[in-house]
Amino acid sequence: MSKRRKNQRAATPTAKREKVRDVFVTRPFEGLTDEPEWIALRELVPAASAPLRLTPDLVEEYGDRPVTLATVLPMAAPAMSRADGQVFVGLQRHQQSGDVSRDLAESLLCALRTEPGAPVQVPPLPGPGPRLQDILVDGPLTVTLHEGFEFWLVPEAVGDPTVQASLERANAAVYPTVRLAAARSAYWCQVPEKAHVRWVLPEAEEAALDALARLGAAGSLTLGEGTKFAGMFRAHGRLVPVWDLPEDTPAAEWETPVADFAKRYAETLSAGEPLDAAARRARQGLLGRQLTLR
Repeated sequence: MSKRRKNQRAATPTAKREKVRDVFVTRPFEGLTDEPEWIALRELVPAASAPLRLTPDLVEEYGDRPVTLATVLPMAAPAMSRADGQVFVGLQRHQQSGDVSRDLAESLLCALRTEPGAPVQVPPLPGPGPRLQDILVDGPLTVTLHEGFEFWLVPEAVGDPTVQASLERANAAVYPTVRLAAARSAYWCQVPEKAHVRWVLPEAEEAALDALARLGAAGSLTLGEGTKFAGMFRAHGRLVPVWDLPEDTPAAEWETPVADFAKRYAETLSAGEPLDAAARRARQGLLGRQLTLR
């Protein structure tokens, strides 16, 4: 045993400590109907919410309390039990284990156990237990985009100066975002001096990458004149291609280009033959422009 390891063991208290073994789940939202949408809300969208439905056994245990999924909660808290009884669970949070689905499920359960209006205490590593797939009635998410985070508040908190100051700081970080109808889990957003389309692809990574490589080799990877394929993210087991767009073109004008690209992508996805040399080179280029989000 190395001297460093001996010193580390010597510094460990003799009292038994509970050990929580972390695991890494590549696709935490696998099995949920709207897996790409969960990923988009987790990684791409600044301010959005969607109602969730608890399984009947949880409704029987905790009552039929309204539950809302939120991209971000105050101070990036994992969950909130509002004074009016409504429960919020936050997708984007500071602490997380290797299984995002388990984290979110534990946060939601902790909020259900918490009295309305009281702070919700959530362990940073929840350990084994139910996941989102076990505690929710699955189905498509009904997503509402917000220009700010006022949806957090109960009516009586609106006039509180401290609350308003915190809300203004949070709202300052929200950039314009539009959910596109042309493709599920595709979003237009505008950041300073730039606009993007980001699309969470529903297919397995290898199949999606091959399809994008074929389109790249054919020169069909952009969304039209003035656009640029900027690269892609890997997020929770799915690929997220990103396009740079002219800053001054409104979101609605990208519906047709995105629909056209989605059609080309679907046609290319069904190709059964191996990649040719040009597509293999394009594939390597795409891998070199890939960034993993976790």
